[in-house]
Amino acid sequence: MPTITTQVAIIGAGPSGLLLGQLLSKQGISNIILERVTGEYVLGRIRAGILEQGFVDLVHEAGVGERMQREGEVHDGFEIAVYGQRTHIDLKTLAGGKTVMCYGQTEITRDLMEARQQAGLQTYYQSSDVALCDVKSDKPYVTFQHQGESYRLECDYIAGCDGYHGVSRKTIPEDLRTEHERVYPFGWLGLLSDTPPVSEELIYSKSERGFALASRRSATRSRYYLQVPLSDKAEDWSDDAFWAELKKRLPADAAAKLVTGPSIEKSIAPLRSFVCEPMQYGNLFLVGDAAHIVPPTGAKGLNLAASDVATLCKILARVYRDHDKACIDQYSQIALRRVWHGERFSWWLSNMLHDFGDTAISDMDSKTFERFMNSELDYYLNHEEGRKVIANQYVGLPYEDLQ
Repeated sequence: MPTITTQVAIIGAGPSGLLLGQLLSKQGISNIILERVTGEYVLGRIRAGILEQGFVDLVHEAGVGERMQREGEVHDGFEIAVYGQRTHIDLKTLAGGKTVMCYGQTEITRDLMEARQQAGLQTYYQSSDVALCDVKSDKPYVTFQHQGESYRLECDYIAGCDGYHGVSRKTIPEDLRTEHERVYPFGWLGLLSDTPPVSEELIYSKSERGFALASRRSATRSRYYLQVPLSDKAEDWSDDAFWAELKKRLPADAAAKLVTGPSIEKSIAPLRSFVCEPMQYGNLFLVGDAAHIVPPTGAKGLNLAASDVATLCKILARVYRDHDKACIDQYSQIALRRVWHGERFSWWLSNMLHDFGDTAISDMDSKTFERFMNSELDYYLNHEEGRKVIANQYVGLPYEDLQ
């Protein structure tokens, strides 16, 4: 079995694994990425595109921000429409000058892939039978299969960036991890189209027929979502049926401007809140979806992964630069603090904007719950203090420094 060595083994070549690899390489820390599928498959995943400033800064720090800066759209705000009444959330004013950027996750991933390839950094795509071994020891290693051959990858640390279904989280013994989960009784049907977006800014819309989101990728490409039952399948929805339903859920003035066209992609994503504690086990660190998943309502999924990456990079830089291994134990505590803030905001926004039908929530019947949520919306949207809370959470809380 051939043996290869590196300082940090990264499991998963999604945006968090690629960003981590690029940042570590910039600091002279060697890394190798193992990915289960092909690079083309990774790029085929359609995901969100709202980036907090912290994420944008990390991409620039990694030296991969040129196309993002050129093609990405800075958004100063967004709208929340409740039964047709639109309220503007002025991020720049309410959040002390902070904004977000609209740039698709697929494009971020493509940029990071190309930068890694140009730098000659090693990625093993289509790796199988990945196993993380001796992660509690000072000499962890990873075994895997690639192109019919078995390999042993020796390293100092392992970053598990392999998502909810990956091997990394499952490496932590079941009795040593606590998993918190809430599965929502609906999903999001998303449609991507080469049509001009209905609005310059995102519109989150609560209607009598359920939730809808009018999003965008560029001035010529749109991304729209509808709340649908979990029993629905994307193939059951024709393009015409999607556009007709979207028009009924958007405010009338927005619906009148809607430009329709053939879909590029349609898919349904279930909504889930999930957190694994701790996010660290020995010299294994969980990053992004391997440790936490949020409903897409708050645009926090990729951004929380980025804050994990930022924290882990600070720790590994101190380890290799200052030979300070004591800081390693800070990872889970720092990362989880921001994760729980993001989880709470996404849960709260999801509760307020979606129709739960006859589903009982906690100890409330559905009608009582709906009255509470409408009261929440009324307060937060019609008082500046409430809008400030939404704005500051939406642009993202500051990254935390090491002690």
